[in-house]
Amino acid sequence: MLARRRSSLSVVTALGLAALALTPLMYAQKPRTITTPKQQFGHDIGDDYQLVNYTQESEYLQKLAKESDRMKLVDIGLTAEGRHQYMAIISSPENIAKLDHYREINQKLVLAKGLTDDQAKALAEEGRAIVWIDGGLHASETVGAQQLVETIYELNSKTDPETMRFLHDDIALCTFVNPDGMELVSNWYMRNADPTKREMNVPRLWQKYIGHDDNRDFYISNQAETTNVNRILARVWFPEIVYNHHQAGPAGTVIFMPPFRDPNSYFYDPLIPLGIEAVGTAMHQRLVEEGKFGSTSRTGAPYSTWFNGSLRTVSYFHNQIGLLTEIIGNPTPEPLPLLPSEQLPKNDLVAPIKPQMWHYATSIAYEQTNNRAVLDYASRERTHLLYNIYLMGKDSIQNGSEDHWTVTPKRITALEETAEKEGAHVARGGVLSPDAMNALGPRTQGVPAELYDKVLHDPKMKDARAYVISADQPDFPTATKFVDSLMKTGVEIQQATAPFSVEGKQYPAGSYVVFTAQAFRPQVLDMFEPQDHPNDFAYPGGPPNRPYDTTGWTLAFQMGVHFDRYTEAVTGPFAVIKEDLAKPLPGKILGPTGTPAGYLVDHEYNDSYTLTNRLLKAGQPVYWLKDTAAVEGKTLPAGALWLPYSAETAKTLETATKTLGISAYAVAKAPAGAAIQVHPVRIGLVDTYGGSMPSGWIRWLFDQFEFPYTVVYSQELDAGNLNAKYDVLLFADGIIRNPSARGGMGFFGRAPKPEDIPAEFRPWLGSITPAKTFPQLQAFADNGGTLLTIGSSTALASFLKLPVVNAPMEMVKGELKAVPPDRFYIPGSLLKAHVDTKDPIAYGVAPNVIVDFDNSPSFTLDPNAALTGVHAIAWYDDANLLASGWAWGQGYIDHTTAIAEAPLGKGKIVLYGPEVTFRGQPHATFKFLFNGVLSGAASESSLQ
Repeated sequence: MLARRRSSLSVVTALGLAALALTPLMYAQKPRTITTPKQQFGHDIGDDYQLVNYTQESEYLQKLAKESDRMKLVDIGLTAEGRHQYMAIISSPENIAKLDHYREINQKLVLAKGLTDDQAKALAEEGRAIVWIDGGLHASETVGAQQLVETIYELNSKTDPETMRFLHDDIALCTFVNPDGMELVSNWYMRNADPTKREMNVPRLWQKYIGHDDNRDFYISNQAETTNVNRILARVWFPEIVYNHHQAGPAGTVIFMPPFRDPNSYFYDPLIPLGIEAVGTAMHQRLVEEGKFGSTSRTGAPYSTWFNGSLRTVSYFHNQIGLLTEIIGNPTPEPLPLLPSEQLPKNDLVAPIKPQMWHYATSIAYEQTNNRAVLDYASRERTHLLYNIYLMGKDSIQNGSEDHWTVTPKRITALEETAEKEGAHVARGGVLSPDAMNALGPRTQGVPAELYDKVLHDPKMKDARAYVISADQPDFPTATKFVDSLMKTGVEIQQATAPFSVEGKQYPAGSYVVFTAQAFRPQVLDMFEPQDHPNDFAYPGGPPNRPYDTTGWTLAFQMGVHFDRYTEAVTGPFAVIKEDLAKPLPGKILGPTGTPAGYLVDHEYNDSYTLTNRLLKAGQPVYWLKDTAAVEGKTLPAGALWLPYSAETAKTLETATKTLGISAYAVAKAPAGAAIQVHPVRIGLVDTYGGSMPSGWIRWLFDQFEFPYTVVYSQELDAGNLNAKYDVLLFADGIIRNPSARGGMGFFGRAPKPEDIPAEFRPWLGSITPAKTFPQLQAFADNGGTLLTIGSSTALASFLKLPVVNAPMEMVKGELKAVPPDRFYIPGSLLKAHVDTKDPIAYGVAPNVIVDFDNSPSFTLDPNAALTGVHAIAWYDDANLLASGWAWGQGYIDHTTAIAEAPLGKGKIVLYGPEVTFRGQPHATFKFLFNGVLSGAASESSLQ
């Protein structure tokens, strides 16, 4: 298979030939002793049954940095578990000596500010192509991290002419993107002395909180590692090419590589998909030239370029060429199966491969070929890459400075409908009927050209030039967190230094202004504007083509940020924020001076929960008022926090105003009336062996808002007596599943035998079952406990015989069945919901809120549900529910319930259909969960 050899003849530029002639001589004069991986670790990278952990690799990197003049080792930040995250910068010694110079050149080109085309061309000639190559993001996909060890060694040790050319023209940023996971997985695999019994079925997530979702975090940057990586990609080095290694390859093939299938995002530059295709083709070509067959692309796997949140896709919104490969291979040899469908050559699989026993070293060899193909392309196309990234930035600035329109599927539908109304007889899809084509003549096809300006360039549909986030909105600290997410991805933010007005609307000082006239305009638009995913079906009337990930995620919507969108120039007293992050404006304690009776705090602040948890921990009382409260000329909605005065409360509140941005009202007289007293709550957060990502996200969320909690597994649930330990049991999406799903196991893998794992992990084994677990949950609620269920875990309602039915359902031959996906399909989108803001579970939530819906359950309440106390807290009631993403057949869930509460004995259950904590993003719906948690230990009270 590897017999074919790449031709040594290459077409290179005169500059490239000069570099080839000069650079080997420079290195030849300096003796080099580079420690090999085998010398360091006792085995070659890729040997069967062998993995290197991160501690070992870190020691090796430090040794190479001392031995080699081609490499600089950089610590890019701490991981979630406190490890140093290393990046090896590799280039020629001459380039290493001038790293800051080349980084500054690249930054100028990428940001494209104040450059003429001629200046940019000169900088492109002088600059070096910056190439990011990573490994190990998904730590159980071990090829990625191990191949990077080999790549770093080869780039430091090889002296062949091609490598010398790479080093002269390129600067490689070789980065371990999940050190904690590499340590965990490698140690777990290597723990067994018998190599044939080694396996990677790790007991917990391979990132502290979120496991596989570490590759879904890149537009919000919640996690430490994501923040570190985004700093390099979008704020420091700005690589032209971003290569993100993954596995496993599609069945019957070895590796998936670019180009990708449709759809593309409509926000980023058209040079992006062209660049992806060019580099991807070079990679496939080099593999085939070397006799490495079995690479597939496009329809070979479900990967598209629509989603923003992964490492390689966030790069598209920053004018970078993002690459993803998914390769087979494990340290334990495994067979490459024979699939007949993958043996016929086609454009997306030009060279099928023979089935065989697959060894780890072969995967490592494939990955070295891919890395060299990318470095080769960057070397040959260096000036082209550098100039193109300037052009994309320049175009972004220009498009944000003048009238511009983004064409999306909804605008095409509007064009078709307008053409039909004007008699064009357009067949949907933009094709004229034969009669219409004949009537227009043989040389004319299409709808009337004047509709281009009338519909596609409708003045009312212009792109925004600026977004203004007013400082006087209810939860401005959360708006600041949104701005911080933008800044972590390199977006330039300006802040008002004085009050100002735009088109007659007044804004206070401290408001944020985000202009779209900047190089990363696609990222700006993608965070403020709704995603309009096309209706993507296998064929008309057929099943939907599953998207790569979610289809709608507009971060401003998810976080409940109030903003105004302006399509004309905005000017004012603005200054660019120079710090790494925006700081929340300090809050104030308003009202009379002196010692008050207490303080009122609006429940609309998400950080009011941080304040609450600090007060409860300090033993101070906290109440929620059931009625509205009038103070300082403002009416606070139901749920306002009442904090009786004490020195401790005053001190805690004063700190919160300074650090969290919360404002409070001091009052001379305590309010009277009905209230809810909040008490310290004992939270049991349910998890599974192998780790649940949704549960892990909630762990992260609880840590951010300072909730105490205990992680609970099925064995403890089955043992009963739960009220003695917990007030609330929380079941994230996926913890409870329908009988056909994999219950209780982690995201990957199967349950091991207890004797095959260390004793400390054996209590985590087991599954949540109707026979053993559900009766204990029933008893817990009957005795006063609160059950909180999210997503699929709301299936518990069926066992408890609650008067609710999952929607959408329809009667088929006398049997109630789910509506099939060819008529109802909503994958990972944002929907509009209405809220009963007087319900304590919804205190502080906006009356109309955006929720995350990912084929989520919704409910139809039995006509007699109210008689048993079951009631809706949030519901869908809109002819057009979709706010962002893709919703096919959304009418099927119109007038259904999104969130419901039901009494159970002395306790209760809350059913959260939508993903109210999805990946730590929907700050607008966090309150639903936080209120549910705190209500689990709350008591009714009457203030006098």
